[in-house]
Amino acid sequence: MADSLPANAPQRRRPVSDSLREYGRGIAGGLLFSLPLLYTMEVWWAGFTSHPGNVLGYLVATYVLLLGYNRYGGFRRDVYWFDVFTDSMEELGLGLLVSLGVLVLIGRIGQGTSLQEAVGMVVVEAGTVAIGVSVGTAQLGGQHREENEEEDKKRLESADHVPGQLVISFCGAVLFAANVAPTEEIVMIAVETQPWCLLGIAVLSLLLGGLILFQSDFTRAHRFTRRRLRRDVFAGTFVTYAIALLSSALVLWFFGRFTGNGLSVCVAQVVVLALASTLGASAGRLLIQS
Repeated sequence: MADSLPANAPQRRRPVSDSLREYGRGIAGGLLFSLPLLYTMEVWWAGFTSHPGNVLGYLVATYVLLLGYNRYGGFRRDVYWFDVFTDSMEELGLGLLVSLGVLVLIGRIGQGTSLQEAVGMVVVEAGTVAIGVSVGTAQLGGQHREENEEEDKKRLESADHVPGQLVISFCGAVLFAANVAPTEEIVMIAVETQPWCLLGIAVLSLLLGGLILFQSDFTRAHRFTRRRLRRDVFAGTFVTYAIALLSSALVLWFFGRFTGNGLSVCVAQVVVLALASTLGASAGRLLIQS
């Protein structure tokens, strides 16, 4: 549990130039991860048709993911929960603003758009944008930041922090899955793919996850995938794939891909999308931390 903010802690004000630079990194990260979604018609329609309760739930879920990433992903020294909450709120707000701005510029929101439709589109798009903002703010500005022994120790200890690693894996999986899940191609592939091919996709996903996490030797990846025994490698691989399946199912459900489809088609969609989610839960997890 994080330490609370001391009453006598000094209030440090960042220079305006630093704040603007940080916001710039956040906008760049948000667009880097979410631009395909901002240009995807199926996501616009999801904003039109989603129930207001689902939209609100999506907004809350996005904020929870931001809390998890900001608490466990950056591993900044002297991070207090108050800072995590405020940073996450800022990033969510910036995600909403970026989504609104892009949707207006590309003509998706205009004078003929109702308030409910506009809010739905902005919120649905803002989920991935906000996570990208958080990642971009934390990771795209590392050229002036020098590691020290305390920072290095915290990052090494993060490999043993199971909840933190699960949260980061889930964030990475959602980032990758959300860019593919709204498209019609996922349903088409699921319907047309034979069962033995689906099994092959599942096996390939497992192999990719294990290879990326434990054999790829990503820069500084050893800090987050400390190997001890063979069973740890197997456990890490299967847990990563389970996270990929869960995130795929949740994203597909939100975008209405299960509606009107039988159980076999729904399962096939999850397996197909989980290939992308596994890349996010493994490679994405390492990249957004390293």
